[in-house]
Amino acid sequence: MYQMKVREKYYTMLRDGVKTIELRLYDEKRQKIKIGELIEFSCVENPSEKFVAKVKALYRADDFQRLSTIIDIKKAGFFGDTDEMLRIMEEFYPHENQQKYGVLGIEIQKL
Repeated sequence: MYQMKVREKYYTMLRDGVKTIELRLYDEKRQKIKIGELIEFSCVENPSEKFVAKVKALYRADDFQRLSTIIDIKKAGFFGDTDEMLRIMEEFYPHENQQKYGVLGIEIQKL
């Protein structure tokens, strides 16, 4: 089972089913994730808060700009426009890292 730490705002949205796609860099760790596998999500600010979800789908792209044309960004927790999503994702993953690894949208179903 994979483990992912998520900041509280996004953890709550994932836990409550408001957010069903988690966005990550497609680095070595994420390249191993397959559809049907389980991920344990935990809250960065409160590590004892956890839940398990199943991977329903994987969406790959060269960067978050391209990924935003493949997925519904509302499912990734962004209810504004694409520019908002790109700005926030750049804070987590600088564009150089996006270009180096690519990016991944992990669609989940909470168990």
